[in-house]
Amino acid sequence: MTTSPLLDVQSLNAWYGAAQVVFDAQLHVQRGEVVALVGRNGAGKSSTLKAIMGLMPRRTGRVLFAGHDISKAEPYQAARLGLGYVPEDRRIFTDLTVLENLTIGQQAGRSFADGSPAPQWSLEKVFALFPNLAEMQQRLASHMSGGEQQMLTVARTLMGNPLMVLLDEPSEGVAPVIVEQMGEMILALKAQGVSVLLSEQNTHFADWVSDRSYALDRGVIASM
Repeated sequence: MTTSPLLDVQSLNAWYGAAQVVFDAQLHVQRGEVVALVGRNGAGKSSTLKAIMGLMPRRTGRVLFAGHDISKAEPYQAARLGLGYVPEDRRIFTDLTVLENLTIGQQAGRSFADGSPAPQWSLEKVFALFPNLAEMQQRLASHMSGGEQQMLTVARTLMGNPLMVLLDEPSEGVAPVIVEQMGEMILALKAQGVSVLLSEQNTHFADWVSDRSYALDRGVIASM
């Protein structure tokens, strides 16, 4: 029996003003699969993730997620269906503590389209995945390093109990030890049944964590 993809993107186009930045994108991600969008800086990776999430000013095409058509959905509506998004620029609440950032993101449990329960995330489970954060619970986010803030952003997204995470440039601009931790985290998410679609310039990192990849060049998916 053929299983429908958890995420199915069909003929997706997106623009910033008059400039088209995503061209007829076709991609899919199965439940529990890790897929990478690989390309150089400016290739359109981040724009593709934003278009899927509904964050672009203008988009056309079709985006199906968890049995729902989210082509015209607002980002908060996609999030309520279980689509998590970790932006490259992190967007944490710097005047709040680590613990406060995490509890803000907490949501009730979810189920897949077939009714089976999705992985559930608690503070204890998140701290087991990111033990450094457990030691920083009362630290202001503004006092964290860039890599630590990246981990906090991912952890906050997990507290929303997503079915899938869109992860933008997880290895960009962080120390090698954090890159390794991020890779282990992605593999742990896969083991828990959480799908991941990540954008990445580092092909070695992408090859390590992903089941397969799409190559992007100037907004066009060039190959698989």
